[in-house]
Amino acid sequence: MDKVAIVILNFNGKSLLEKFIPSVIRNSIGYRIFVADNGSTDDSVTFLQNNFHQVTVIRLEKNEGFCKGYNLALQQVDAEYYVLLNSDVEVTPAWVEPLVRLMEANPRAGAVQPKIKSFYQQSHFEHAGAAGGWLDKWGYPFCRGRLFEVLEPDSGQYNDTEEIFWATGACMLVRAALYHELEGLDNDFFAHMEEIDLCWRLQHAGYQVYYCGESEVFHVGGGTLPKSNPRKTFFNFRNGLILLYKNLPEQGFYQTFFIRLVLDGIAGIKFFLEGNRADFWAVIKAHAAFYRTLSTWKAKRKANLARIKSTEIKGVYEKSVVYEHFVKGKNTFKELFG
Repeated sequence: MDKVAIVILNFNGKSLLEKFIPSVIRNSIGYRIFVADNGSTDDSVTFLQNNFHQVTVIRLEKNEGFCKGYNLALQQVDAEYYVLLNSDVEVTPAWVEPLVRLMEANPRAGAVQPKIKSFYQQSHFEHAGAAGGWLDKWGYPFCRGRLFEVLEPDSGQYNDTEEIFWATGACMLVRAALYHELEGLDNDFFAHMEEIDLCWRLQHAGYQVYYCGESEVFHVGGGTLPKSNPRKTFFNFRNGLILLYKNLPEQGFYQTFFIRLVLDGIAGIKFFLEGNRADFWAVIKAHAAFYRTLSTWKAKRKANLARIKSTEIKGVYEKSVVYEHFVKGKNTFKELFG
């Protein structure tokens, strides 16, 4: 068994692999690197086999999406820790060791992420993860270092180690045995917010999720779907409902879920009034898809609630981050608590 396995999921990403795999190989000496290919139709696999013999390729027959792709691939990887790493991430020297040290020092740590900064603006944090993920009281995710589209410059304010609600799937180290015990990423999410769901289940199982500021990587972002894309809007709104329905405890469930429905409706109206008709219809379709498969989410909610060992959840903001940001004009994590 390997100590650490770095696993990169790829779909038609030859150009990203060509650009970023060298940094992973150069800065991850001593760790096995896998690329799980999600049925690519470009020459990603041939390119890897011809140029990077250090990389083990796991071939999946078709594009299974982010969640199922990782779940199928990780069934074939024998390691104590998995690093889930996006193909559009540049890693830095000694980026793995601080993550492993944190996990080794704390047996209750289930997952940890490094500092995630923008590849194109390296003085600033990046959207997907930044300095660790939080959730507000209505289930909207945000990060230390990133509120919606506002990215903070890195001035050392997050050079710490902190418990968080969720670690980003762009770069997350997780205990392999625990990953499989909790049945990994939820295949029904396909993509977006699946890591938040996993981290919520980790916390309910009595484990902790951490951010480690000693480790730093640079992320391009938007590699799966462009930032402004109705398909991404669909997944964000549908998966946001799934996330809450599956994981909210019984106490306060109905109130929280109802308020979230109202807020989603307001967001849809805002899209419509701003002329973003495709995003407006994506919200409608997201809610329709959620209700159409409600029996699936009911079964998963029942199973999740039955497995809860801890109700202590870290990284929850007890106000509306939407209101604090868009109405009150707060743009940084620190301002939320001011």
